[in-house]
Amino acid sequence: MDSSSSNGGHTSDVASELMEVVETVGSYSGFRVTQRKECLNLVRRLKLLVPLLEEMRELNGSASVSGLDSLVDLSKALLGAKKLLKNCNYGSKIYLAMESEAVMCRFHAVYDKLSQALDGIPYDQLGVSIEVREQVELMRMQLKRAKRRTDTQDMELAMDLMVVFSKEDERNADIAILERLAHKLELHTIVELKAEKRATGKLVKQRGGHNETMQQIVDLLGKFKQIAGINETVSLDGPISTRTLQTSQSPLVPHEFLCPITLEIMTDPVIVATGQTYERDSIWKWLNSDHRTCPKTGQTLEHLSLAPNFALRNLILQWCEKNNFELPKKDSYASSANYSAEIMEEISSLVQNLSSSQPNVRKDAIVKIRMLSKENPENRIFIANNGGIPRLVQLLSYPDSNIQEHTVTALLNLSIDETNKRLIAREGAIPNIIEILRNGTDEGRENSAAALFSLSMLDENKVLVGNFNGIPPLVDLLQNGTMRGKKDAATALFNLSLNQANKSRAIKAGIIPPLLRLLDDKNLGMMDEALSILLLLVSHPEGRNEIGRLSFIETLVEIIRNGTPKNKECAVSVLLELGLNNSSITLAALQYGVYEPLREISISGTNRAQRKANSLLQHMSKCEHIP
Repeated sequence: MDSSSSNGGHTSDVASELMEVVETVGSYSGFRVTQRKECLNLVRRLKLLVPLLEEMRELNGSASVSGLDSLVDLSKALLGAKKLLKNCNYGSKIYLAMESEAVMCRFHAVYDKLSQALDGIPYDQLGVSIEVREQVELMRMQLKRAKRRTDTQDMELAMDLMVVFSKEDERNADIAILERLAHKLELHTIVELKAEKRATGKLVKQRGGHNETMQQIVDLLGKFKQIAGINETVSLDGPISTRTLQTSQSPLVPHEFLCPITLEIMTDPVIVATGQTYERDSIWKWLNSDHRTCPKTGQTLEHLSLAPNFALRNLILQWCEKNNFELPKKDSYASSANYSAEIMEEISSLVQNLSSSQPNVRKDAIVKIRMLSKENPENRIFIANNGGIPRLVQLLSYPDSNIQEHTVTALLNLSIDETNKRLIAREGAIPNIIEILRNGTDEGRENSAAALFSLSMLDENKVLVGNFNGIPPLVDLLQNGTMRGKKDAATALFNLSLNQANKSRAIKAGIIPPLLRLLDDKNLGMMDEALSILLLLVSHPEGRNEIGRLSFIETLVEIIRNGTPKNKECAVSVLLELGLNNSSITLAALQYGVYEPLREISISGTNRAQRKANSLLQHMSKCEHIP
């Protein structure tokens, strides 16, 4: 065979292989929520290459060495894209959320390689048609326009992860934050959690076992499992948990006798709406975690009634007697059904007592509802279903600061439930919560700020808090509150500032000076929170004008020089955003000595800090501020 026919055949083979790559990535359907939009955009762009690859596959003529080299470059670029998309489809959701900036950097590296490969293709020599060239040109233009983006969802995710992983913040185990994270990351069903466990196990092996990041991922996965009612130990040392080990010691137990959730033999089997059977306590934990689907099938439950499976229980008892197997004892607590009935009766009575004419009875009811609403999701639903929310909202304006404090705290606990967030706002609670934020007790003000944060997870409530002038008292709490108050105010202000109009309100309310003081006061340990809010505000023209003062630039440079790795990362991000909009700020930072610390961070900082530092150094170079 001569070289021309060999080259033509090789070109056809490579084109066929590349079409298989595009077809494979097009079949991926489980992209992680943190990268889903970028993945779908990349797949859509890759599909634009199909006509080009089809023409190359049908090529009968010869291809030069340069033509083959260009195909090799394109093959490398496409395989890199496939690897990235596969990771975003099957990888650990928690890890991908933590490293979202690093993953975005990998997307841009793929874009660069694809652009370079397409630039090098000898279209004339390969006989590519004009129509196909125009389609490829469209893709190249899209790749060049692709810019880094930070969605609202990503910013909310970043703040929640920051709170959860903070060693100093006592809220890192807050059930509300954990439940919100589990839903955002789509890690709230048994199937999803099992898949995440497998992905985490692979990641631990790839990363060589234990390190701080891996431990954080494993710990958070364990908390998600607890929320879902799965009492299973997650360990870095191996894939077998304590519960799995215990279960495996009794391999002769028939599979149909095991609860699908716990994999333990059932002592009180019940049937759910889909016809599946579970251990009563396990399915109650699942339902109490606000799940309304069947754990095994994923189907939505038409009702939440549980029917005892007497037939299966009798079979289990017969098997246990025949095999001398002792069922686990559960005498330490009453059955979930009886417990729930008692709680429902108590809650109904307490809600009625909220309207009592006797102050002591009314106060006692508020305090007990506050405690019950903190204990579990089921209680929050019972309280709301019994009409507790309207009565509590009325008591927000009761002329007793202690009553107000207990009431706003009860509503804070109730607001963990997504449906309750809307009910509380619909009953007109937000203006009264803001009033307690202004004039209540210290704890009342703190919990009012936390309640506004929780309610403002819904975008419509962000608007309401802003319209009811809730931002100025939050800024005051940030400036003058207790340590806990400052933290609650910062979290609420961050969330509210995701709304563009609220950014302007926060700036006009004077948020910048207290944020700058938080940067100066290292004892408060709130530098990350302050920098995160400032990073939101610098996207607003008014924010850039006020933040971009020389004294602040000097403070940023000092943090970049001497801060913790996380502090440096945030400070570089803020300075980059400021510098991209005002080159004089970049020059001022250089005059304060930022260049050498930036170079050091670009080499040895965190992954995100390295990327931001390199971007800032490139910007300085383009502005001709540095050689």
